[in-house]
Amino acid sequence: MLWFAHDLAVLHERRLVGRGGVGPETEATSIIENKRRRIELVMAIDDWIVRSVPQHRLGATLHTETVGSVIDRLAEASVRAHRALMTLDANDEMLHGAWHHLAELSDAYDDLVRDVLAGRRRLPAW
Repeated sequence: MLWFAHDLAVLHERRLVGRGGVGPETEATSIIENKRRRIELVMAIDDWIVRSVPQHRLGATLHTETVGSVIDRLAEASVRAHRALMTLDANDEMLHGAWHHLAELSDAYDDLVRDVLAGRRRLPAW
């Protein structure tokens, strides 16, 4: 699953920042291809979760999104936070906000994993 998360981060980096001396993607076909590939990776993560993590259906509260979509948001927030670190002044509120957002998403992901494994939450089956 770490490979999938890494690939999502690379795709977000291409979309938001650029890569290899090239700026952010602006061509429509590149943007569409990036989105298509991210959807495939999210689905691959969700498929791995379905096959690897037992789901407790009775009495477990339904979570609003899949693990793949949460990891996609984490990858995007990570790229934004690292970009802010490289480009903004250390006292910039946007820098602190980006890292705070990433920390909150990370904590929420940890809580979700813990709750799913304990049978308190179940994931949507899409």
